[in-house]
Parts: sequence; structure tokens; C-alpha cells
Amino acid sequence: MKKKKVTEHFPFDNDTLVFKVCDKMFALASLKRWENGEAFINLKCDPEYAQELRAEYHSIKPGYHMHKKLWNSVYVLTGELSPTLITELIDHSYGMVIRGLPKKLRAQL
Repeated sequence: MKKKKVTEHFPFDNDTLVFKVCDKMFALASLKRWENGEAFINLKCDPEYAQELRAEYHSIKPGYHMHKKLWNSVYVLTGELSPTLITELIDHSYGMVIRGLPKKLRAQL
């Protein structure tokens, strides 16, 4: 929420929390799954980098209910991923969305 132009919404149901930048999704999480100890965040990712991450970490899988090429599900409570890496992946997702915005919107950020 500290990033510029980030908002949070529940556009699909009362469970799926969606974070957007300039009205474009960059992170999603199921609140019920977090409460049940299955915490993961769906994050947008460069397709090649997504494959590398999945090969290296068991806690990073193709995006649950998302476009598998562009989204990863990052399981955060397994102990495998450092808080620094998780933060970097969130930043990467945010950056992917920013790069896809029209020039006028990017200039506002």
C-alpha cells in the first residue's frame, strides 16, 4: 500500500483481496487461505523469470486461477522464501504493471 497509486479492492468476492496500480492488478490473495495457514500471493511475473523461479523454489508455482505464463503463486509461510525475496517479487510484479501502462500514466508515477 506504500507504493504510488496502489489501491485495494474485492472485485470478485469477499475473499479475494486485489491490489492494483492505476486500476491494473499486480497482486491477489485469498484471505481465507491466509487464515487457514495456506498463505500465498498471486504476483505478475516476466515469463522467463517465472520459469526460473518455479524451477528454483518449491514455494513458487504457476498462478492459481491465473494466466500460468504471466502469474506465479508465491507461498509465503513455507520458510523457503526470505522476506527480502518476497518483497522483490512484489516489486517486480508492480514494475511489470507499470511498464505496461500508457506513457501518460507512467509519467504520473
